[in-house]
Amino acid sequence: MIIQRVVLNSRPGKNGVPVAENFRLEQSTIADTVQAGQVRVKTLYLSVDPYMRCRMNEDTGSDYLQPWQLSEVADGGGIGVVEESKHHNLAKGDFVTSFTWPWQTAAILDGDLLQKLVPQLVNGRLSYFLGAAGITGLTALLGIREKGHVATGANQTMVVSGAAGACGSLAGQIGRLEGCSRVVGIAGTDEKCSILVQEMGFDAAINYKKGDVAKQLRELCPGGVDVYFDNVGGDISDTVISQMNQNSHIILCGQISQYNKDVPYPPPLPPDTEKIQKERNITRERFLVLNYMDKQEASVLQLCQWIQEGKLKVRETVVEGLANIGAAFQSMMNGGNIGKQIVLVSK
Repeated sequence: MIIQRVVLNSRPGKNGVPVAENFRLEQSTIADTVQAGQVRVKTLYLSVDPYMRCRMNEDTGSDYLQPWQLSEVADGGGIGVVEESKHHNLAKGDFVTSFTWPWQTAAILDGDLLQKLVPQLVNGRLSYFLGAAGITGLTALLGIREKGHVATGANQTMVVSGAAGACGSLAGQIGRLEGCSRVVGIAGTDEKCSILVQEMGFDAAINYKKGDVAKQLRELCPGGVDVYFDNVGGDISDTVISQMNQNSHIILCGQISQYNKDVPYPPPLPPDTEKIQKERNITRERFLVLNYMDKQEASVLQLCQWIQEGKLKVRETVVEGLANIGAAFQSMMNGGNIGKQIVLVSK
């Protein structure tokens, strides 16, 4: 059977900025027959995520992320529909997902490694299982619950950097739902800031490309910052940390400003910022959602309930066509999208 697939064409280098040309679309084939325990699936949606930047390097800098190999098919979160099955628990027409879905139009996969999806849980919006009701939503929810120490009635202020991105846009809303009394986002355009406030219920948003971020933070968070959901690292995080309260908490979700630099993860703080962190007893611990998979099922159901009730607003940036996944990756790394970056492979 003839298929299309996307392979890693070249590496940008540890300090390089990824471009669409780092990926290559090519024609390939898969077997015509399905073996026992396998299913043949048609790919519907693929997820494009910031962590994938690390997989473009020969050394990902992580013990849980494997590098993509040159001229080999890339993979990540994906959703598809079963077209043929020799697996006891999966039938033709079932919708399924995997964290290691190959970037190709169709595939033969081990049925044991697939999770069956129930579209009704997300009002039929299957792609949400890659974002708000998937690993992205889990990262936001479990990050806040496990590392944020949010308590209803504690009058806590949360700041979210990268707030218009896939995880940040959910984290601010979840912070509110979990009990924060004030939520402030930091994003890169006026449009993103407007969406955060008017659509997603943030109290305020700062365009870090305009004006004095430290001054705006002091005005918008007069009582200081109690919880910081950190998606970006770098200068923005140093500014936020300087205004954090005693015994406050950093949820170390991502450091996208550092992904094109040859630095360890999490990157060390500058001496002055590290001094503030230690003097104020601010927690800053590496957070990996895969360490909390025992809480996955209940957490996904909570996310789905919020979606169904309209309490969790979801934004997606959808690019059509497998051939455009490289461009979608480049756009995401440049901060050009709002919410989750999704590639629609087939309808």
